[in-house]
Amino acid sequence: MNGRVRMSVSLAVLPLLALLLAPAPAMAADPPTAKLSKSQAGTGGSITVTGSGWRSRALLMILICGQSVPSTGVTGGTNSCANADGRAVTTDADGRFSRKLPVAEPPVPCPCVVHVATVTGAKAEADAVFQVAGHAVEPLPAEPAGGRLSVLTDTRLEGSGGLLTWFGAPPARTLVFTVGNVGTSAVKNPVFQVGTSHGVFAPQWQEQQWRGTIQPGRKARIELPVELAAGAHGGYTVSLKYGGKVMVEQPWGVGRPWGVTLFWILAGLVVPAALFRVGMAAVDRVRPRQTARRRGLRLPEVALRIPGLKPRQQARHASPSPSTLPWFTPDNDPGTAGLLSAPHDDSPTTPATPTRKGPP
Repeated sequence: MNGRVRMSVSLAVLPLLALLLAPAPAMAADPPTAKLSKSQAGTGGSITVTGSGWRSRALLMILICGQSVPSTGVTGGTNSCANADGRAVTTDADGRFSRKLPVAEPPVPCPCVVHVATVTGAKAEADAVFQVAGHAVEPLPAEPAGGRLSVLTDTRLEGSGGLLTWFGAPPARTLVFTVGNVGTSAVKNPVFQVGTSHGVFAPQWQEQQWRGTIQPGRKARIELPVELAAGAHGGYTVSLKYGGKVMVEQPWGVGRPWGVTLFWILAGLVVPAALFRVGMAAVDRVRPRQTARRRGLRLPEVALRIPGLKPRQQARHASPSPSTLPWFTPDNDPGTAGLLSAPHDDSPTTPATPTRKGPP
């Protein structure tokens, strides 16, 4: 009986121990926040912006923007912010920061916010309501009735660089994304704004129209070309804006055009060598011809210039017989003429003896 009681108690305690020893569920990370030392200040003053919940060692940009509220964000993008008076700050190891910000009037009327956003890495942002004293205040533009597009998942840049891009041609990609019509009417031929930005600079926007109709509750896959300037390299960000609101931000890492560097290295080697050869050719032309003739002087040319001498080939054909010495001719040798008229003896070593014609 005691054994049964102990077994039942053990069976009842085991679930409690499992609950106690089970790991606690992971809590969702708190979103990044931004707080202000003052909710209102005039131009020329300053406020202190503090924040927490950001990534460790993250670079942030702090701006005062108009026509914005925390619920809708910065509807006009950075074009509605006082970019010249913005400040950058880096969070500490715990994701906190504190930065003094000068108060400046944004280029559009209020309602205004202090907008804090990451510059690099994963996108994160936070807004805090702020009023610029003396600045105009106007209501936000009403959202147009009818169709309304919303970007869904599957946003990416397609394409790759080729050989021409390696030599400095403009890098090009295709921004591919999917939008859904969450409104009550169809959207026909929507006009998007595609912007490219490098580093902390504001994007340069360009309007592109997509041909087609998106019915309410339907979605469509849209492809828009994106192109940078020739020779561009480094970290870029491709942004998509529709209806005055930024919908997509896609990072783009562009490689350095090493072909251009290789071209200049080869040019630095080939051009000096070509100039050296041209200079040597010019020196050879300007150099006096007499010196050149001395170097190229030959014996036949000397024989032609000296009277009485003939080239070797002409002298060889003009020699009368192999017995004639090269410096004598039959006409001017007195000894040779007498020898030619006398009878020739085959034995020149035997002295000649007179022949008796009869008795004395």
